[in-house]
Amino acid sequence: MWATLCFMGRDTPFHNPFAEARKALSGKLKDWREADKRRREAERRERIEAASPPAPEPPVGEEQAYRQAMAGVQPLPQDTRVGAARSAPKGAPRREEDAEAFARLADLVAGIGPFEISDTLEFVEGLAQGVDRRLLRRLRKGEYAMQGHLDLHGLTRDEAREAVEGFVASSRTQGKRCVLIIHGRGLNSKEKEPVLKPALVAWLSRGRLGRQVLAFCTARPTDGGAGAVYVLLRK
Repeated sequence: MWATLCFMGRDTPFHNPFAEARKALSGKLKDWREADKRRREAERRERIEAASPPAPEPPVGEEQAYRQAMAGVQPLPQDTRVGAARSAPKGAPRREEDAEAFARLADLVAGIGPFEISDTLEFVEGLAQGVDRRLLRRLRKGEYAMQGHLDLHGLTRDEAREAVEGFVASSRTQGKRCVLIIHGRGLNSKEKEPVLKPALVAWLSRGRLGRQVLAFCTARPTDGGAGAVYVLLRK
């Protein structure tokens, strides 16, 4: 019997169920590995895409940018009120500005402004606050050498102011101390009074011009008398 069993062990195939299981499991493992590899590759691509900066937008032309910026903007309604303010025609009299100049002059005469003013029909003088009065006395006597002059005859009020501002600025730039400004006596005016004199006094004692002036006074008869003023400029 032992011989029979030995014969059967050599020639009869032995059934092994674990071999079939190992073969099936090996195929499954291969499929899992392939699936895991594909999953990791997809995750890697997602991480790369998330870390990459977004693609730049195409450039926008000036006209397109303007249209985008103005989208939704509505024009303001026109003022249709009766009597709406309109710009004054060129060359129209500036009565409000004249009134303001005279009001400033009245303040100065009352001692409210930064200049001490003395004014009569024939004589005017002004001294900046804090300045030694001896300077004004010397100016009144004509002791300062006159280093330049400006004649305002024939100019309108606006033209005269512009001329005075430019003249004072250029005189200071050139280092001049004493200048003469001729405003006229107003003999040809309707009221036979100086037209530019009150405005000139206000200009020289207030604002930008006033900060450049130490003193001023009516000139002596040899330099124009009541139709002109000496102006002592700051250094």
